[in-house]
Amino acid sequence: MATTLTSVVVGAKAKHTATVFWLHGLGDSGAGWSFLAEELSGLFPHIKWILPNAPSIPITLNQGMRMPGWFDLTGLDRSSLSNEDEKGILSSLTAVNGLIRQEVDNGIPSDRIVVGGFSQGCVISLLTGLTSEYKFGGVIGCSGWLALSEKFPSMASEANKKTPVLMCHGDSDPVVQYSYGKESASVLENLGYNIKFNTYRGLVHSASPQELQDIASFLKERLPPVSA
Repeated sequence: MATTLTSVVVGAKAKHTATVFWLHGLGDSGAGWSFLAEELSGLFPHIKWILPNAPSIPITLNQGMRMPGWFDLTGLDRSSLSNEDEKGILSSLTAVNGLIRQEVDNGIPSDRIVVGGFSQGCVISLLTGLTSEYKFGGVIGCSGWLALSEKFPSMASEANKKTPVLMCHGDSDPVVQYSYGKESASVLENLGYNIKFNTYRGLVHSASPQELQDIASFLKERLPPVSA
């Protein structure tokens, strides 16, 4: 049975004409990223922010302790990341797609939706954005990687083959290695995707003011106000 997700929602300050979904990282919650919505809502009063909460699941990396996670992780080294929790990843894709479907059914065109995320949330945002049959306004992936990379070409949909994708990664990230993000961007570029990869010098596994500015610039371009 598909998981039903709860979400933190930051409503549009003006007429709602676009939506951003933002997916948090391991052990976090939607509330942990509400600062992003609050900081940018003044610039984008027409955007509603939906910040889903991952289900609480046992995480092998943390001795099997339960915590919010989009899928299980055995480790963050290269060999561990190749041992993927495909079932968990696909379950999260289904759950997130359910939230997106609700938003479309409520009248927001899919090309007025951007899907983004950080770390584990980046993994799910990239896969959601590029395998969905909905054509999105854009996809954002920060400090993460492309999972299921061998299966991805067969999972990908044509709908977002040309959709702009913004990927961001700090080159001093000690948690998700910078090289994982860079290599993931190269894989997607080689498959013909429209990728912009931003490197942040000295940034660890977190967001930076410059990164937030770059996200804002991307949203300004991809989800501009709709004239009445």
